[in-house]
Amino acid sequence: MTHQHRYRVDVEWTGNRGSGTDGYRNYGRDHVIRIDGKPPIDGSSDPTFRGDGTRHNPEDMLVAALSTCHMLSYLHMATVAGVVVTAYTDAAEGTMATEGDGGRFVEVVLHPVVTISAASDPARAEAAHETAHHACFIANSVNFPVRCEPRIVVEEPGFGIGD
Repeated sequence: MTHQHRYRVDVEWTGNRGSGTDGYRNYGRDHVIRIDGKPPIDGSSDPTFRGDGTRHNPEDMLVAALSTCHMLSYLHMATVAGVVVTAYTDAAEGTMATEGDGGRFVEVVLHPVVTISAASDPARAEAAHETAHHACFIANSVNFPVRCEPRIVVEEPGFGIGD
């Protein structure tokens, strides 16, 4: 049985500098993303496209969505596999190619570093990444490769949860 989940996001362009979009250089790319019950997100375009580099841009948020979706899927799959994760970081990288007025992502590579308890099986920890990748809602929704190059770190005995 299929279940549908809906997500509402309100976006407001705040970059009108007084003359609207009467010229490519005359308007700001600033906007605010609002989701009920959550703090607003100040957005813009990438600085390459005349945006404000201090604000989040859609490209950053797409890479972040892929990274966090994989992480959340992984934490679940690790739990199911009996792997105790004590720390998780990722340095995800996305590559976008532009041509003319258009562009598209061609790849995102995740580089998670996962620390597991000394009692956990590193092979199971590694295998959980593949299962998590197939479970990730966002990765299942994009039309470009999302690769995962994980590194598993095993804690020294006596330093982890329950050791």
